[in-house]
Amino acid sequence: MSSLSRVAVLLAFTSLVHPALARAQSQERTIYASVLDRSGAPLTGLTAADFGVREDGLQREVLTARPATDPIRIAVLVDTSRAMEPYIKDLRNGLTAFFHSMEGRGEIALYGFGERPTRLVDYTRDMARLEAGIGRVFSESMSASYLLDAIIEVSRDLHGRDGVRSAIVVVTAEGPEFSHRDYRTVLDEVKAAGPTLHSLVLTRRSFNPFNDGAREREFTIANGAELTGGRREDLFTSTALPGRLEALADELKNQYELVYARPRTLIGAEKVEVSVNRTDATVRAPRMSTKVSTD
Repeated sequence: MSSLSRVAVLLAFTSLVHPALARAQSQERTIYASVLDRSGAPLTGLTAADFGVREDGLQREVLTARPATDPIRIAVLVDTSRAMEPYIKDLRNGLTAFFHSMEGRGEIALYGFGERPTRLVDYTRDMARLEAGIGRVFSESMSASYLLDAIIEVSRDLHGRDGVRSAIVVVTAEGPEFSHRDYRTVLDEVKAAGPTLHSLVLTRRSFNPFNDGAREREFTIANGAELTGGRREDLFTSTALPGRLEALADELKNQYELVYARPRTLIGAEKVEVSVNRTDATVRAPRMSTKVSTD
């Protein structure tokens, strides 16, 4: 065989082996992202070419970007402490709006966290059961919030269930927090379970947040939203609850499922960043490290 022929054979062999080798040395990862326009409405119709993903500052190839159509599991945590008493009617209206907007898109559970965390409705798609659960939402007199305990309990429950996409939705009012938890412990449980954490907080200008429980709750809510790709909103009137919960439902219904390639390694990324090539858009996506399988 001539030298020229040997080179041609080698090039042909390399072209066959290298794609297979590249595939063997990389793995696909899935991440869910919300993209909102300037008005806060979901931005639809984007493709893989519109997204960028970086892990620890390194660009990854986005393979696909499509609407997330797989069912979502949502735990709704509502404040039933004394601090919520003036807002119960609007809270119930907000829950009704949220449940009806999400109807058929996944399973929803309802929890209260005045005194100890209590599951009012287990995960279900049954609207009648959810509406009956709304009727069980009351403010418990002489009680305080146990939100951090509730987040831990719900996260552990989500971690033990099948399914990929999940969310925790918190509706709370500023007031005493009686969970004796460090926010880092709470967020470790959230990271292990993988849900997005969304919080709507009814804010009182006269509330003094400078006590241990309230401080840990604030750190959990603020850092949890950034870490998981959720939202944190402060509301100065409870009448805004139905509209804001409907907007959140719209966001959850219009998430993107992104699949990207990353090197095959036993070490997960410390930081994940998702972006879009639109200056008028806001992206919400998890920033936590990704789990890496050893398969």
